[in-house]
Amino acid sequence: MTLLSSRPWQPVEPGLLSRALEVAGRLANDATDVITATAGRGARPNPRDSPFDWVTDTDRTLERHTRRVLTAEFPGIPVVGQEFGADVGADVAEYRWVVDPVDGTANYVAGVPWCAYSLALIDASGPVVGVVADPFRGQIYAAARGRGARANGTPVLLTDRPGGAGSIVCTELSRTGPWPGMGEFIERAATARAGVRVLGSAALSIAQVALGHAAAAVLHSYHEWDVAGSVALAIEAGAVVLDRRGEGTALPADGLLVAAPSAAEDVLSWWQETATTSP
Repeated sequence: MTLLSSRPWQPVEPGLLSRALEVAGRLANDATDVITATAGRGARPNPRDSPFDWVTDTDRTLERHTRRVLTAEFPGIPVVGQEFGADVGADVAEYRWVVDPVDGTANYVAGVPWCAYSLALIDASGPVVGVVADPFRGQIYAAARGRGARANGTPVLLTDRPGGAGSIVCTELSRTGPWPGMGEFIERAATARAGVRVLGSAALSIAQVALGHAAAAVLHSYHEWDVAGSVALAIEAGAVVLDRRGEGTALPADGLLVAAPSAAEDVLSWWQETATTSP
């Protein structure tokens, strides 16, 4: 395995880091207020490709607000969002913002208190700044490249923990349901006496690794707006970030593993083995 921390990062102007953290934190606080005030209360969901792939007025409202603020504060840096797509030039810009206004929308619609607002500033090396709001626990998780990670201002540093007996591993369904090999992956984890949890928010699943609650999180597929904020948190807290081949890549194109360093090899092997044996 190639640990992500062994790869050089592209330097970022300190003033940009500070401003991005401050503005992203304000937006996360705004989102917390809106989500907690409206979850499960009169949302009007419209199913898209999947019965559980919801879009709500809250998603649109929060993304519009986020875009207005970011465009005013950081003119020239494009925004990519779940609801309204990418600004012109986002694919070639030095920096881009990515936002998921409500990650875990099915939970939000049902009133299940497990969803998040996720916002990140990204460059060619990966997340530069990431902020995730966990509204129902009253937490704002924030990280910036080289500056560490914090939860409500308190430093977060991962205490390494092995996988196996007694550990928790998070994963998420794909848009169409269980991903190929997911059942076998759960069986491999159970054989190692680890528990697999499918909680309904990719951002919060990865955050659990950074916070030391879970040994690992495996996402067979994802959108970068779902995870970039929490990947920033995980990297700065000391987690390992790998693609399905075991190479260190902050936002790999085809699946993602975030893990405590001592758990990474075992969980990666479960993922790789089940992927190769699945139809």
